[in-house]
Amino acid sequence: QVQLVESGGDLVQAGGSLRLSCAASGRTERINYMGWFRQAPGKEREFVARILRNGRRADYADSVQGRFTISTDYVKSTVYLQMNNLESDDTAVYYCNAQISAAVNAWGKGTQVTVSS
Repeated sequence: QVQLVESGGDLVQAGGSLRLSCAASGRTERINYMGWFRQAPGKEREFVARILRNGRRADYADSVQGRFTISTDYVKSTVYLQMNNLESDDTAVYYCNAQISAAVNAWGKGTQVTVSS
């Protein structure tokens, strides 16, 4: 089992920055990718970014490319999401995800990010 705990969500003005953190515990050696999804009110949960646990590859949604940066601390089993130049459309609950296999994922409970315009 893998447990994920997110932190860092807050209320921020448009153009501002936030850094989200997600700490994994349990059988972390089984994790392939760690990443972030988000869900805005009335919308489907969508992919934001992911990174290989060793940090060698990162992928981003087009909507956040160039504004968000995902990174990982392999020793601490923690993934970070640095979000810059935030827009109102970034308002959502952000969920940490750990991909263990193609069919097995772990999820955090989410952290709220609200961007005021």
